[in-house]
Amino acid sequence: MAYTYHELKEKTVADLREIAKGIEHEAVEGATQMNKDHVLKALCTALGIDMHEHHQVVGIDKVAIKTKIRELKKKRDEILVSQDRSQLHGVLRHIHSLKRTMRRAMV
Repeated sequence: MAYTYHELKEKTVADLREIAKGIEHEAVEGATQMNKDHVLKALCTALGIDMHEHHQVVGIDKVAIKTKIRELKKKRDEILVSQDRSQLHGVLRHIHSLKRTMRRAMV
């Protein structure tokens, strides 16, 4: 049976060890002695599953927000180089609010 990282992560350590028993791969050797994190990593290695959990973003244009954040960071760096810091607070708050918008949209 083909598993995904999210499915494996939701299983108990006992279930993961049962799955590891049926796999012959050097990564899962000694799985009965491993904790959940180690068994999960070994199973992902043995089954060739990507361990990076991809977040789904709903309702926003993530690329546009990241582009805007990069532009604001350049502006922030320019402000820091110059000694005029009157606009710094506004730029930092805008970066912060854009990052929060992205975090809220993650599912």
